[in-house]
Order: sequence, then C-alpha cells, then structure tokens
Amino acid sequence: MNDESQNKMGTPTPEELREQVERTRDELGQTVEALAAKADIKAQAKEKTAAVKEQAAEKSAAVKEQAAEKTAVVREQAAEKAAAASAQLREKTEQAAQAVKDKTPDAVLEKTAQAAAQVRESAAQAKRYAAEKTPDPLLEKADRAATAARANRTPLLAGGAVLVAFLLIRRSRGRNR
Repeated sequence: MNDESQNKMGTPTPEELREQVERTRDELGQTVEALAAKADIKAQAKEKTAAVKEQAAEKSAAVKEQAAEKTAVVREQAAEKAAAASAQLREKTEQAAQAVKDKTPDAVLEKTAQAAAQVRESAAQAKRYAAEKTPDPLLEKADRAATAARANRTPLLAGGAVLVAFLLIRRSRGRNR
C-alpha cells in the first residue's frame, strides 16, 4: 500500500530526481561559496578597506568643497568691510578737511594763499636752477615722480589737510594751557 500510495501521490521519476539532485548541488555550491567568502577574512578586509577609502574620498571632497565655499564667502565679506571702512575713512577725512577750512580764520587763509604763492615761485626758481644743473637721467626720474604725485593729488591733499588740522589743533591746545 505504501508503494501504491506514493506512486499515486506523485513519486518522482528518475529525471525529476536528477533535476532535484542538480538543484540541491547548485544550492549547496552557493552555500559553500558564501561560507567560504565569510571565512575569507583577508578578502573581507580588502572589501571593507576599499569601502572605507571610497567613503573617506567622498567626505574629503565634500569638506574641500565646503571650505572653498566658506572661503569665498569670507573673502567677499572682507572685501565689503574693507570697502566700507575705506569709504568711511574717506568721508571722515573730507569732514576733517572741511572743518579745518571752516574754522580757519580768513586772515590765515590769506596768509596761506600768499605763502603758497611764494612757495610756488620758489619752487619754480628751484626747478629752473635744478634743471640747469641736473643730469638728464635724473631729470627723467624726477619728472616721473612728479607725474605720479599729480596723478595722486587727492590723497596727498587730504593728507596735507589732516596734517594742517592736527597742527592747528595742537597749537590751539598749547595756547589753552
């Protein structure tokens, strides 16, 4: 009865048994390969090292990119602050020069104008004398220096105004004591 019931229930044929054995062999082979891979610590270490290197490279690139972005932002902010400070300094210098001009008595302005005229005349005489006595290469260098001074006239005048203001303030404080 056992033999008959197994045949009726679908006893596998030799072909089916071969296929089943082949599947079992494949599964067993895959299982053995997986176990061998788990047991191969050197290969696992290499894989882990490669993964860690890749992650480190990605993080390094991200950090470099963030640093570059932050550097650009800081540079921009520094440039803006420098420009603002320069503008503020220029404005204060102009205010100081105007204050000196406003507070300077007319008599002093007239004497300053006369002194400036005398200085210009003396400078013209000195220039003529120097031109007569100075070698040509030195004249060329002096001419270049004068051209540079003329090109930067505003900062020179502002500096002179600040100096005059300083001297006048120092002088007035000396009188008050």
